[in-house]
Amino acid sequence: MTKPAAFPGTDVSEQDRTVPLYQVVLLDDNDHTYDYVIEMLQRLFIFSLEQAWQHTEEVDRTGRTVLIVCELGEAEFARDQIHAFGPDWRLARSKGSMSAVVEPVAS
Repeated sequence: MTKPAAFPGTDVSEQDRTVPLYQVVLLDDNDHTYDYVIEMLQRLFIFSLEQAWQHTEEVDRTGRTVLIVCELGEAEFARDQIHAFGPDWRLARSKGSMSAVVEPVAS
């Protein structure tokens, strides 16, 4: 006699599927100060001062930093929050928010 499935009608392939992941990448520019980036990251992503500093330094040094890895809807929301944060009031030349992109995570 065979044991009944724990969840009738559910096959193994459904249980093994994974949700695609995406990363939110902050892009560097010269129109925002370190203070702006740190403030934005702490407000939007609830990063500690140390975490925000590390991302700020990385985006300045390499031109980009991966902020979070998550599902597509959350990634798009995070990107949109960055785009809506507004200009850096500390710099007259700052006319808008920083740029961010959503990229699929490589398998």
